[in-house]
Amino acid sequence: MKFALVTGSSRGIGKAIAIKLGSMGYNILLNYQSNESEAMLTKQEIEEMGREVTLLKFDVADKQQIDEVLGSWLEKNPDGELEILVNNAGIRDDVFMIWMTDEQWKKVIDTNLNSFFFVTKAVLDGMITRKYGRIINIVSLSALRGLPGQVNYSASKAGIIGATKVLAQEVGRRGITVNAIAPGFIRTDMTSELNEKELKNTIPVQRFGTAEEVAELAAFLASEKASYISGQTISINGGLY
Repeated sequence: MKFALVTGSSRGIGKAIAIKLGSMGYNILLNYQSNESEAMLTKQEIEEMGREVTLLKFDVADKQQIDEVLGSWLEKNPDGELEILVNNAGIRDDVFMIWMTDEQWKKVIDTNLNSFFFVTKAVLDGMITRKYGRIINIVSLSALRGLPGQVNYSASKAGIIGATKVLAQEVGRRGITVNAIAPGFIRTDMTSELNEKELKNTIPVQRFGTAEEVAELAAFLASEKASYISGQTISINGGLY
């Protein structure tokens, strides 16, 4: 029983990745925080492929919830081989730093960066024991070039890039790869308020990307074919730098 855990997978990029991994034969641990109706729809779509889907409702920023929900699943399923972790869950709360509140800083850092530590730590021991694993961290173009109004968001995602490089060195000898994917403008709920018509003129390929395109890249990094790729941050942004 091989499993993949995708955080924030009820919709958007996380949903597309969960569906793609399901099509590759993985049973899915589908994490969500609040949107249960969307989570159920995603669950149904993956189950129609013949895969097993387990809904895990927890806040990735809350270590206690992670220990209770994810920790409980791991304890009750000792034979379940959790081979893939996709740290996808994330939020934005954009404002220029001069007006940014302590809470806006803390919430984004907790949800985007601290969650990487809490969730990865929970599953890492099993991967090390089995001497196999694929950890894929979804970061952002903002981590590489920075965008005004995103000091908190850019800092959180850039922090994950640094952690990706180091963790890859720590666990490589155990057959575990650790990589990051940095999407540019992808058509999801998170970018729905952006002016796509205006922004696409700044992108060399002249369009926003799709969640399914990001999922294809994640699927490759999750595969045996990517066993010599680790510690990398791979951009998928239509040539926007």
